[in-house]
Amino acid sequence: MLELVTSPEAWIAFATLTALELVLGIDNVIFISILVDKLPPQRREFARKLGLFLAMFMRIGLLFLLSWLVGLTAPLLTIPFVNQEISGRDSILILGGVFLLWKSTMEIHQLVEGEEGHASSKVRATFGAVILQIIIIDLVFSLDSIITAVGMVKEVAVMVAAVIVSVALMMMFARVIGNFVSAHPTIKMLALSFLFVVGVALIAEGFDNSVPKGYIYFAMAFSVIVEMLNIRARRKTAQPVHLRSAYVDQAK
Repeated sequence: MLELVTSPEAWIAFATLTALELVLGIDNVIFISILVDKLPPQRREFARKLGLFLAMFMRIGLLFLLSWLVGLTAPLLTIPFVNQEISGRDSILILGGVFLLWKSTMEIHQLVEGEEGHASSKVRATFGAVILQIIIIDLVFSLDSIITAVGMVKEVAVMVAAVIVSVALMMMFARVIGNFVSAHPTIKMLALSFLFVVGVALIAEGFDNSVPKGYIYFAMAFSVIVEMLNIRARRKTAQPVHLRSAYVDQAK
């Protein structure tokens, strides 16, 4: 252990892996934020922290099951006519992608429906159902990030430390991200569209057609920047109207 603490290579690997875990955890934080928004306000923070804790323990648990992860890459079946081999990892990615497509589509539908649809969805959402959905998607995102981590770092201790630090950093900003997404419907729509694209990418990766996530993150970041400019422009446009209405009320 002392050799790892004094090793520059270990610190470089730790910093690189922590940054990677943060990037790969963005979609997880967004998904958790959207799910807990369906709960009563007094339970959202607990559900958010519980979801991130589950993600951390799931990733650490997978790190100690490296032999099982290696076994997941072995072919389980072959799709006839196209000669496509499907492994355990591929099946998890495909099912997780389908789940993301279904969930993001349903959330977009409820968001477009308006207040009535949004309220009815909150009635159906229970704490247990939200946590179950978080566990399902945590498994998919954890599997993807841990397999990537195993290919980068050989020391399990470094990987565990990187996972713990990255989750701690995500917890610091998860509430801010969640409140911001909840307060701005257009940002929430962008986030749901992002999750839909991630679902498509997971399905493609499950069929051995990898889509570089850098392209997805760049497109999403660009869209968020444009929407932030739109929000700022709307505030500037709404402010004079508010002042004029206040002036009219005083004149009356």
